[in-house]
Amino acid sequence: MPTTPAATEAATADPPERSAVRSLLRLWPYVRPVRTRLFSAAFVAIVASCVGLVIPLVLKWMVDGPVADRDPGGVWLGALYLLLLGLVEAGLFGLRRWLVARPLANVEASMRADLFRHLQRLPIAFHDKWASGQLLSRGTTDLMLLRMFLAFPLTFLLVNGVTILVGMIILLAQEWTLGLVLLAPVVPMVIVCSLFERRYAAVARRAQDQVGDLTTVVEESVLGVRIIKGFGRHRSQARAFADLARTLRGTELGKARLLAAIWAVIVLLPELTIGAALVLGTVQVADGGLSAGTLVLFLSTALALRWPVESIGFLLAMSQEAATATERYFEVLDAEPESSEVAASTGAPGAGLRFEGVEFRYPDAAPDTAPALDGIDLHIRPGETMALVGATGSGKTTLTALVPRLHEPTGGRITLDGEDITAMPRERLRELVAVAFEEPTLFSASVGDNVLMGAEHATADDLRRALAVAQADFVHRLPHGVDTQVGEQGLSLSGGQRQRLALARAVVGRPRFLVLDDPLSALDVHTEALVEAALREVLAETTALVVAHRPSTVLLADRVALLSGGRITAVGTHQELLRDSAEYAWLMSGDEEAHDTAYDEADEAAYDEADEAAYAAGLDDLTYAKEDR
Repeated sequence: MPTTPAATEAATADPPERSAVRSLLRLWPYVRPVRTRLFSAAFVAIVASCVGLVIPLVLKWMVDGPVADRDPGGVWLGALYLLLLGLVEAGLFGLRRWLVARPLANVEASMRADLFRHLQRLPIAFHDKWASGQLLSRGTTDLMLLRMFLAFPLTFLLVNGVTILVGMIILLAQEWTLGLVLLAPVVPMVIVCSLFERRYAAVARRAQDQVGDLTTVVEESVLGVRIIKGFGRHRSQARAFADLARTLRGTELGKARLLAAIWAVIVLLPELTIGAALVLGTVQVADGGLSAGTLVLFLSTALALRWPVESIGFLLAMSQEAATATERYFEVLDAEPESSEVAASTGAPGAGLRFEGVEFRYPDAAPDTAPALDGIDLHIRPGETMALVGATGSGKTTLTALVPRLHEPTGGRITLDGEDITAMPRERLRELVAVAFEEPTLFSASVGDNVLMGAEHATADDLRRALAVAQADFVHRLPHGVDTQVGEQGLSLSGGQRQRLALARAVVGRPRFLVLDDPLSALDVHTEALVEAALREVLAETTALVVAHRPSTVLLADRVALLSGGRITAVGTHQELLRDSAEYAWLMSGDEEAHDTAYDEADEAAYDEADEAAYAAGLDDLTYAKEDR
């Protein structure tokens, strides 16, 4: 198993040069509704920090006044001032936290809802390319980082900046020579922070993408645990996880080294300047050029400013991670959703389901490869059931996916009762067309909720009818009947049970058009016969396209279309195609020797012999066909 999913190789590449500020500004539409509380919280935090800077001024008054005058009452009064200032500072910081807690929770919830809503509107081609773990990490880890940024670094970069500015003004006003000493490290620290920001941005992006890759492996291992256990692949899966975890660990250690380097610089330079200011101030006090209280004020203010200065490193780091998280979030939100525009309907009306010169090429297919579907012309009359037959890879599933516009044709058009499907809003199209896929997907919900997803306004009677058609009476034997939770992916049910529920979901809304992709493949012979009998009644009321591999399923259809190499090569009844198409006869018989002989163009007599042999095999006998399979 590769250590980096191919679908995310582009995402995991180092990003081009970008501005963290420009990236973070994209959060403004989400922040704007709560801006009043955020600005209020920032103002309260600034006031709280400035209250802290008043404490050194009180200390100066105490040292130069009551302490120098040996006045115990003045000392107690100064202590009371300090206590009150401390309580005010603590209360203001508590108020700041209360102001931001609820609004930022709402911002995170709003962004997560927008992301999920947008994911539902993105085309299937997008989901084919993106690993699910990458999408999950954007909706969880990245949004958590953004909430933390809005709650702490965003506010305290401003608060600490104002605190440092006010503190330096106080120091310069008291004694400008000592103030200049404390200002000395500003230029080198700006240079170091600029270098750190660029390097940390790249490694932060790499780490967050690697978290997405790791999430993908965990998710796939959980969903595929039966395969892993069944083939004894737990060790190889564990090795793949360990490789990714080791890679992520190395990246995180790289982040730690960068943080350690800037932390050392940011801590060392202020400490050196404080030491230099202490020596210079002590000399000035000894010479009588500076009061002891002023020196105490300088040292107390310098120590109060040490935290705002030292916090710059990790605040910048958190800001860079938030900028990266913002980029990753908007990478998904910027992806083009399914178009909501409708094309003008042109051409002569025609009833039923019609494919006219339909061509489809997958977006990531090489330019020199043949299209998956090429020049499909097919007409399914109103009320008719058309079976679609073809070898593996011939394009059957791709063709059925075009009807509900899960993929968009790259050429030609598809009409429903004469109306071009691109001229319909998708909501209306998907109300008209119901689909059952070969691989049934169920959700972590009740049996009833899973079936009723097929029709928004279906009733309890519709649910009972759909379960009866799909021969899904087993649900009444479940612990809570139709209210039984089926669990994630419906894995608590058998494959045949899941397929029957998926079929019930397709027919519950009595759709005008029905597309079934081999809907009976997981059923046993007896259940299949019962489902087919009930399904005939449903098919009599709708226009249907049914992908079929079994002769028994083919016999549900009025006519059959043979799809070969992305083209419709024959259309007719089951008996007509058995007689006229050697490929169809081979597909129905599964006789590879007959197929090879039939396609030996050098021997036409052998071709006819194989054709008649397949026809004489009695493939219209359902019992024989099922036993043959």
